[in-house]
Amino acid sequence: MSDGAFEKIYAVVKKIPKGMVATYGQVALLAGNPRWSRVVGYALHVNPDPANIPCFRVVNRFGECSGSFAFGGRGAQESLLRADGVGFLPDGRVDLKSCIWRP
Repeated sequence: MSDGAFEKIYAVVKKIPKGMVATYGQVALLAGNPRWSRVVGYALHVNPDPANIPCFRVVNRFGECSGSFAFGGRGAQESLLRADGVGFLPDGRVDLKSCIWRP
């Protein structure tokens, strides 16, 4: 995958506003290729600038947070999202109805 693809992905992720989330598929589509969901995941995993590319704002299509390896350990992404103002359902998933980004 070219660096150009990653740059497109990072440009989309930078636009996700505080208190909102996007799905991997949504980021892929906005970056120019709806088949890039896994590429989005990899790009975020190797994020070169976490302070300016808020990869924690990307969740899966069910509103589930990333696995334990990401963001500093299990529960870290949820903590970051809650601090960002993102709402959660009782089962621990992000409330996509109220928090999905609609660019």
